Amino acid sequence: MSAKHPVRLPDIIRDFKKHTNKQIIKLIKEENESRRDWMLYRFQYNARFDDRIQNYKVWRDGYHSIECDREDILFQKLDYIHDNPVRAEIVSYPEHYIYSSAINYAGERGLLEVTLLERGFISVKA
Repeated sequence: MSAKHPVRLPDIIRDFKKHTNKQIIKLIKEENESRRDWMLYRFQYNARFDDRIQNYKVWRDGYHSIECDREDILFQKLDYIHDNPVRAEIVSYPEHYIYSSAINYAGERGLLEVTLLERGFISVKA
């Protein structure tokens, strides 16, 4: 995905959410998922409160953008994402959540191919 000037970040986020909302709903309907009815009901329920949404609403309104222009910020956010399933008490360790790249960072192979970020890869401009 790429954008050309003068596209604004809010426009990119809006389009991303719209596209992924459709894809997520499509996949839920196609897959043999035991929680399918529950998930679709929740997304339909969320759509009832938004006149702009017709059927299903996956994403919350708004976004909180954080520029990851420094290595320490980028790794802080990566750790935050990896720790979410632990904080939600879904797993005991980040690498145990099968949909996370944390397992790749722990030296194992996850579900998807991941390009690992290494400390020191961001060069400091003088």
